[in-house]
Amino acid sequence: MIALKSLRNRSSNLSPKFPFVEQRRWKKAVDSAQTRLENRTRDHQLDKLATKLRTIRTILNTHRLMSTRKRGPFVSVQIMSRWKNILGLNITMGNFLHKYPHVFHLFTHPLNKNLCCRFTPKMENLINEEVDVIRRCESDAVIRIKKLLLMSKSGTLHVHALRLIRTELGLPEDFRDSILGKYGNDFRLVDLEIVELVNRDENLGDAVVEKWRENEYRKKWLSEFETNFAFPINFPTGFKIERGFREKLKNWQRLPYVKPYEEKENVVRVHTCGGFERFEKRAVAVVHELLSLTVEKRVEVQRLSHFRKEFAMEVNVRELLLKHPGIFYISTKGGTQTVFLREAYSRGCLIEPNPSYVVRRKMLDLVLLSCRNTKELKHLEEIKQESDNLVGKIGDEGTKGGDWVVPIFEPLKNDNLDDNLDETCDLSDKELDVSANSGSEKDFQVSRMN
Repeated sequence: MIALKSLRNRSSNLSPKFPFVEQRRWKKAVDSAQTRLENRTRDHQLDKLATKLRTIRTILNTHRLMSTRKRGPFVSVQIMSRWKNILGLNITMGNFLHKYPHVFHLFTHPLNKNLCCRFTPKMENLINEEVDVIRRCESDAVIRIKKLLLMSKSGTLHVHALRLIRTELGLPEDFRDSILGKYGNDFRLVDLEIVELVNRDENLGDAVVEKWRENEYRKKWLSEFETNFAFPINFPTGFKIERGFREKLKNWQRLPYVKPYEEKENVVRVHTCGGFERFEKRAVAVVHELLSLTVEKRVEVQRLSHFRKEFAMEVNVRELLLKHPGIFYISTKGGTQTVFLREAYSRGCLIEPNPSYVVRRKMLDLVLLSCRNTKELKHLEEIKQESDNLVGKIGDEGTKGGDWVVPIFEPLKNDNLDDNLDETCDLSDKELDVSANSGSEKDFQVSRMN
């Protein structure tokens, strides 16, 4: 007893001097969707692409704000500075406009003398070209909406959910009237905000991944047991494969599931029978099919949550995507979380481009030029210098370069209301130079106008 008391006293005496003697209980590392997102293997090429796409999205939003103004195709920089918070910029509006001279053309207003901005002709042509491509590919957009409705459990979707991914699906801005209202034999609007599929087309019931499975079955001589429910796997560079991971992946590839276009009763049966792995794999197939239907094979993670109930995938979508890094990749660059379909990209570019993607890639190339001087940019600078020179030269043959500045004086010449004004305008450049050198006042005597 005496020994135990002495040990207690000794530990109490050491504790204030040596704090490491105190026992601390360490918490177990939490395995959640947030920790998986932070510790995931990065794909730097897709991260760079997400950052560039954020810039293009900001530029297109700027064009949308400028097009709402009715005074002309240009806006003063002072007014545009109010849009900083709307566009989500972390720099001033002036610095943003000067950063992309191939996209924005800055000039001084000839009358108000304030700095104004408009889009360059090349960027305007690309924006108009994208609108034309979307109009030409209207039949493809109809097929995409049909396939989304076929995947729905009830055969209906909210128009608001489609509006959120309108750009990703390649739909026009007025798709509610130009597509849903135009094709009445295929779609029917219920309560004005819910679209329903009228006729179920079984020819559209094959998923995009089925083509890959058929190709694997024929070229690699694999059995149906290996390819019937498999997905293409492509891990990012530097991905660490732990012990036993290959065996788990092989069993998961063979696991059967209810495919996205099958009847809704089968989906409920899978979920109620306790086959959570099969139900989760069906959710992976639904997200895979949704990304395959988009133009650029990507979509924001937050917008996928609007399709959870209709597509019968009542799971944590972000956690589901992080569990399968060989199929999906979530990028946190650009201010949002964007999911990419890994099999569709190679070195940051789409493997099978489409017309809409080609136009957007041209926009991206124009943005990447940044402040580099090209022939087009030099030509625009020359036009800018000519427009800034408001006073035109006056020669023997009449006025040349400044007639458009004061067009209100043109009717005065025809009526001959002031002869003295016409006499002063008939002086040639040579007479002005001689009089300036001699300093004589004879050539510069101007009669007082009546």
